[in-house]
Amino acid sequence: MPSRRPGRPTPRLRTRPRPEGRRLFTLGRPGRLRPDERRVGDAPAPADRPSAHGSTSRLLALALGRTAPLGAEGLRVDGASASADRPSVHGRTSRLLALGPIARLRADGRRLLARPAPLGPNGRQRPVRTSRLLAVLAVLLCHAGLLSVTTTSAAPAVEGIQRVRDLVARMTLDEKLSFVHWTAGAEGGPLARGVGYLPGVPRLGIPSLQASDGPAGVRLNGTRATALPTPTALAATFDDSLAQAYGKVLGHEGRALGQDVVLAPMANNIRVPHGGRNFETFSEDPLVTSRTAAAEIKGIQGQGLMATVKHFAGNNQETDRFTVDAAIDEQTLQEIELPAFRSAVETGAAAVMCAYNGVNGTHSCGNDVLLRQILRDQWGFKGWVMSDWLATHATADLTQGLDQELGLEMGKPTDPVPDTKYFGAALKSAVQNGTVPEADLDRAVARILGRMESFGLLDAAPRPARDAEAGRTTARQVAENGAVLLRNSTTDGRNALPLTGKHGTDVAVIGDSALRPKVSGLGSAHVVPDTAQAPVDALRERAGSGAHLTYEPGIDRLGTPLPAENLSPAFTNGRQLEPGGDRPFYDGTLTVPADGDYRIGVRVDGGLAILQIDGQSPVYAADSFSETTSVVLRLTKGTHKVNLSGWAWPDRPLTVDLSWVTPEQAEQNIRRAVAAAAAAETAVVFAQDEGSEGYDRPSLSLPDGQDALIAAVAEANPNTVVVLNTGSSVLMPWLADTAAVLEMWYPGQEGARATAALLYGDTNPSGKLTQTFPAAETVHPMAGHPERFPGVDGKQEYSEGIHVGYRWYEKEGVSPLFPFGHGLSYTSFAYRDLALRRTATGAAVSVTVRNTGDRTGKEVVQVYLGPSPLVTAPQAVKKLAGYTKVTLAPGQEKRLTVPVDARQLQYWDTGKHAWQDAPGARTVHVGASSSDLRLTGTLAP
Repeated sequence: MPSRRPGRPTPRLRTRPRPEGRRLFTLGRPGRLRPDERRVGDAPAPADRPSAHGSTSRLLALALGRTAPLGAEGLRVDGASASADRPSVHGRTSRLLALGPIARLRADGRRLLARPAPLGPNGRQRPVRTSRLLAVLAVLLCHAGLLSVTTTSAAPAVEGIQRVRDLVARMTLDEKLSFVHWTAGAEGGPLARGVGYLPGVPRLGIPSLQASDGPAGVRLNGTRATALPTPTALAATFDDSLAQAYGKVLGHEGRALGQDVVLAPMANNIRVPHGGRNFETFSEDPLVTSRTAAAEIKGIQGQGLMATVKHFAGNNQETDRFTVDAAIDEQTLQEIELPAFRSAVETGAAAVMCAYNGVNGTHSCGNDVLLRQILRDQWGFKGWVMSDWLATHATADLTQGLDQELGLEMGKPTDPVPDTKYFGAALKSAVQNGTVPEADLDRAVARILGRMESFGLLDAAPRPARDAEAGRTTARQVAENGAVLLRNSTTDGRNALPLTGKHGTDVAVIGDSALRPKVSGLGSAHVVPDTAQAPVDALRERAGSGAHLTYEPGIDRLGTPLPAENLSPAFTNGRQLEPGGDRPFYDGTLTVPADGDYRIGVRVDGGLAILQIDGQSPVYAADSFSETTSVVLRLTKGTHKVNLSGWAWPDRPLTVDLSWVTPEQAEQNIRRAVAAAAAAETAVVFAQDEGSEGYDRPSLSLPDGQDALIAAVAEANPNTVVVLNTGSSVLMPWLADTAAVLEMWYPGQEGARATAALLYGDTNPSGKLTQTFPAAETVHPMAGHPERFPGVDGKQEYSEGIHVGYRWYEKEGVSPLFPFGHGLSYTSFAYRDLALRRTATGAAVSVTVRNTGDRTGKEVVQVYLGPSPLVTAPQAVKKLAGYTKVTLAPGQEKRLTVPVDARQLQYWDTGKHAWQDAPGARTVHVGASSSDLRLTGTLAP
C-alpha cells in the first residue's frame, strides 16, 4: 500500500445514525463546520437546481451519444406491446432525444419532467422498451457514487513536474477553467463526434483533447469503428494477454480516430443479475475484474490513449442510478467493490470517472472519502477525476476531489452550446469571490496536464493510421475464446456439438439475430461496426456448397417494408431531411386489416426520427442508439393517425425506413420456424436480449416470446442447439429439452464467423462464466430483498455483504442454473499432484493438468481458497484466489503453478481500517469451476 501523504491524518471510523435506528459505518473524518454550523458539502441544492430526487434531475442527455433516464411514458421498444395502464404523453411529442455524446434533448426548448415508470409484478420499476431508446438515447451516460463525509483541507501546492507547474502558472483564469469541463467542440467548428472536447491553450502550445465513449470499441457519432465483443465476453476468456490485446485495439483505434481519452474500462462488479449494464463490465468476482481491467488498461495506454476507469464506485444498477444511495459496509467496499479500481490505479490509469449514485450518504463526485482519502491517500493516484455525465453536484465538488465536469444540458445538435453547469462561469465566480480557492483549480489543471505530459501529448504525439484488420483479428479471437459452451448433451455416443456429418449439413437456422447480427449492447457502449456478417451466411459458408441450410426468423423484429397502399398519403422509404434539417416530415394515416398486435419497425441513419401513432407513446429511433428500433402496438382494424418528425446531423441527411409485422405474419413466422426445425437434422436457434445503459432488465427471461419459440422448436426437433446473444445471465426453462447451448454474449463484429467456427469445431470452446446464472427469478442474491435491489426509499442496502455472486450461492446452499467458472469443452482434462506452499508474495499452487481427449483445447485452472479458522469477520465459504489458462494438445500434460497474491490471504479489518493477514491453515481447492473441484489440499499456516 502506498505511503500516506505527510500531514494527512489517518482516516478513522465514525458512525452515522440511520432513520431505522441502525448505524452505518463510514470511513472518514468529521466534516469541517461552516459559520452557520452546517458541514461543508451538506448545503441544500440552490433554488434553481432540481433536487437530487426530483424528476427533472433524472432526465439525461440523449443527444450526441448520451441517453436520458428511463422514460416514464411507457413507450416500449423492440418488443413488448404497450399496455393500457401506462400513461400517455398527452400529445407531447417533445421528449428527450438522443443526439450524441454531449447533450440532452428538449425538442421544445423546455426541460421535461419524467413520470415514474410503472411497477412490475415484483414491485420493481418496469423499464419501458422505448424508454429503451430513450433510456439509451438516454444513454450515453455512464456512472455512480460513493461514501460519506465531506471535509475540506488546504489545497496542496501545484502538482507535477516543473514543466507542468510552469504552464499552470502562465495560464489565465479562463484558460484554467477550460480544462476542468468538457465542451461540445471547437469554437465555431463542428460538434465533436465523441463525448467531449477540451480546447487546449494554443498560445502556450497546449493542444486540444478529445474523448470518446467505450468500453467495447471507440464510439463516435457518424463514425464506424471496430465493434469488439462485450467486456463480459472478454472476461470469460480468463486470459490477461487477450485483455491486453483488446485494450491495444481500443488504444490504437482511438488515437487513429483523433481521440486522446477513452471512457473505459468499466470496473464495477456484477452484483444485480438484472443489471442493464452488466454486459459492459467483467465479472461478479473482484479478482477477475481486477486482472482483466488492469490488462486492458495496459493495452489501451500502451498505444498512447488515456484510459478512464469507471464508475467509482458502487454503480451496480441502472434503476434510480442518478439519485440512489448505496449503503455499503466498509469490509464489502474494500473487498468487493474497490479492488478493481485499485488495480487500475496501480496499473497507471490516467483518469477515474466518479459515479452517479451516492455511497453511504454522499454523492460520489463530491466524496472526500472516496476521492481523496482512498483514491489519493491510500492508493497514491496521480491522475485526474472526471464526473459522469451531469453527475457533478456543485462547484464545491472541486474542493472534495473532483477535477473535471463532464456533461452539458444541450438541445439539438444545431442549438448553441451552453456553458457547463458548475465548472464554467459558476466556478469562475466562486474562485473570484474566494468561495473556492484558486489553488484547488490549479491542482486540478496540473493533474490533467501531468497526464498529458506523461503520454507525450504536450509535444503533439503523432497519430497512427487505423488498422482495421488487426481490430478484426482481435475481435474474432476474443469472441471465440470468450464463448461459453453451457450444455452439450450426448445421444447414442455422439455429442450434439460440434456439428459433423449430416448434423452439420442439414440445418434449420432460426432467429432474428441469425439474420440481423446482435453485435453490441445499447447505450454509450453501442458501436457501429465497419461490417458485421449475418450468422446464417457464416454458417452457410462453413457448411459448404452441398449443405442444405434453411432460414426462418421465428420472431421477426423488423418485418417487411410497410406497404404503400396502407399509408395515405404514400410514404417513401429513404431520405427524409437534408443535413441539419429539423421538422415534421410525414402526416397521414395507416390502415390495418384486423385487430391485433402490430410490430412497427423504424430504421434510421443520420439522426433521429420520432414516430407517433394515434397519440400513443412516441417511438424514438436514432442511429446513435441502434440502427433499428421496433415496438409492438395494439391496433384496431381501420385507420390510424400517423406522424413522423425528427432531425438530421449537420453533416448528414436523415434517412428513415418503415416496416411492420402484422399479427397474421407473426403467427405464420412461428409455424414456419417449427416446420423448418422438424424437417431438418439439426435446428440452430439464435436468441438475444437487450442489455442497455439507462434501465435494468425487468426479467431474466428472454424478451419477445423467444422462450416459447425455443420450446416449440425443441419439441419439434430434440437436436436443437441454442446460440445466446445476451449481455448477462438469462433463465432457460427449455434447457433440458435442448441438445446444446452456446453463450456467445454480444460477440462484436466478428461474431458470426466465431459462432460458425465454434459450432463446427474449428475452434474448441474455452470460455468460462464470470457470473453465476440463476435457476429461477426467485432464487438469487437480490430475490426477496427489495432493500438490495432496486432499493427502498432511495437507498440500496448491500446487506448480503461480501457474499456477492457465487459466494452467496455457496453460503446459502443454493444450486444455480450454471455456476461461476463453468464452461465445457470438446475435449477433457484431468488434474493430479496438487502441491501447496507459502511464498514471500503469498502462496503457490502447483498442479499437473493433462488433456485426456482427442482435440487440442484450452483449460482455465481455477484456485479457490477457504476461510481462515482464526478470523471472526465475514468470510466466503470459498473464493477465487488465482487462475491460469493453458493450451494442451491431445495427450499432453503440463505442470502449472498458479500464484496466489498475498492480498488474497488477507481480509479487511474494520476495527483497524486496514488489510490484515488471515492466519491459520487454509483449505485450497483446484478445479474447472466453482462447483467442479478436482483436487483439495491444505495450505499450512
